Amino acid sequence: MISGRATDSGGSTQIQRANSLAEDVYEAIFNQLMALKIAPDARITVDTLVKEFNVSHTPIREALGRLEGEGLVVKQHLVGYRAAPQITRRRFDELYELRLLLEPHAAARAAINMDDEKLSVLHEAAGVMAAKDGRDERRNYSAFARQDAVFHDCIIAFSGNELIRETLAHQHTHFHIFRLMFHWRVTEEALDEHQALLDAFAARDGNAAEAAMRTHIEHSRDRLLPAFE
Repeated sequence: MISGRATDSGGSTQIQRANSLAEDVYEAIFNQLMALKIAPDARITVDTLVKEFNVSHTPIREALGRLEGEGLVVKQHLVGYRAAPQITRRRFDELYELRLLLEPHAAARAAINMDDEKLSVLHEAAGVMAAKDGRDERRNYSAFARQDAVFHDCIIAFSGNELIRETLAHQHTHFHIFRLMFHWRVTEEALDEHQALLDAFAARDGNAAEAAMRTHIEHSRDRLLPAFE
């Protein structure tokens, strides 16, 4: 019977009860998608998940609907669900071009608007990202992908430009990019870059924040380019 967080022991996925059933199912499927256990463009069969998690159809459909809204799952009329296809090299280049145009500017504005409360929020997000909590590597990677999205979204929110925030959120940028390469190195190498951003925000230095964000995005792009080789 389903309960809480997912752990993969080589066979079925066990879920231990925590909050709502739909939330737990969502976490389990999200982890599988991000760690490429469910491959890009693979068919997702509701009945198979019902058997794997030992739950009813309702929480499975609720979780898949949420994942559809995040761009990780595609629903096809009269066919069912599939994992979203992997992004192409062209799409990858376009996403990073968009990020380089928008996020350094947003970081500079966020630094100017920074106060102690906002800085505390960013430190908390970065602290969660840095923590290896003893769970398996797949789930650590999934947790990082989500927290990285939160971290960047908070920076943009603090810039005060809702259009930039909506534009990047609509692209589901982080989730698609992180599915390119399941490797903890991607997360570890990002932490120093996040710290440089936090230092710039603490100093309320817009120029330093802009430069740190540009460097972070460029390095992120370079870390993931081997996925296309």
